[in-house]
Amino acid sequence: MLVFALRRLLQAIPILLGVSLVVFGLVHLAPGNPIDMLMPPEASPEIVAQMKAAYGFDKPLYVQYLLWLMRALHGDFGLSVFNATPVWGQLVTALENTFILAILGAALGFALGIVTGLIAALYHGRWPDKLASAIATAGVSLPHYWCAIVLVLACAVLHDWLPAQGMGDDSLPIWQRLDFLVLPVVTLSLIPMGVIGRLVRATVLDILGQDFVGALSAKGLTRWPVLRHIIKNAAPPVLALMGLQFGYLLGGSILVETVFNWPGSGNLLNLAIFRRDIPVLQATILVLATFFVLLNLLVDIAQAAIDPRIRR
Repeated sequence: MLVFALRRLLQAIPILLGVSLVVFGLVHLAPGNPIDMLMPPEASPEIVAQMKAAYGFDKPLYVQYLLWLMRALHGDFGLSVFNATPVWGQLVTALENTFILAILGAALGFALGIVTGLIAALYHGRWPDKLASAIATAGVSLPHYWCAIVLVLACAVLHDWLPAQGMGDDSLPIWQRLDFLVLPVVTLSLIPMGVIGRLVRATVLDILGQDFVGALSAKGLTRWPVLRHIIKNAAPPVLALMGLQFGYLLGGSILVETVFNWPGSGNLLNLAIFRRDIPVLQATILVLATFFVLLNLLVDIAQAAIDPRIRR
């Protein structure tokens, strides 16, 4: 098991280097640099040159990449071009807020997805199957931002049940501001609920048709011990998809955070795009991509721990 984990870790290193290269290259595809956008037209060429030198935009791209990568490995992403504050401080605060939404949204979505998938598979062809499948299909099909707007309209505008935006008074602990979490968490949970529910249904139905399930029942095992064996065999693919979905929640919540004005990494990324704040943009994308790669690494190790056949 240790050898398998080390092999997967070594395989993740070139992937992370490739991610850093792609992130740096894509951000610099647009012509010009942010200094040209921020400086007033009447600024002298000497001042513009000094600003470019201060942020390193006067060097060749490969030199900029190497310097940026070395600083990033030490946790130094430089200063924001927009407000001259450390990028790392902004990113840490935003990531903390995003993780709150992502963890709660994933927990709710995964739990509902597993339950609906099991119900649909165990009652295959009957009305619980059709109802659970319809719920899962709706969760996958409805766009995040549309659901967010509808929930705000229904729960905050038409009926003053829940706050529509923000995360409340920062001086209060998060458990005293749970009402601000309800709408964004429910919105984020819809897609993982639908995706996990459909996979659980398909996987459990496939396992129910295998010979060992009939053999377990023939040995006299009751329904719940047989169900435990089914869940154990269905766990590896479901676990892999859970890891991917959690990564999507971290990087794909930009529209939800924008609708609810939630100060997370998605909202920070949105602002950085509009401001052309390259240091913030690069740092946010790189850190989110690194989390995604590490999540896949942890999922691979967890799958191997559950199913020894994967280690071969």
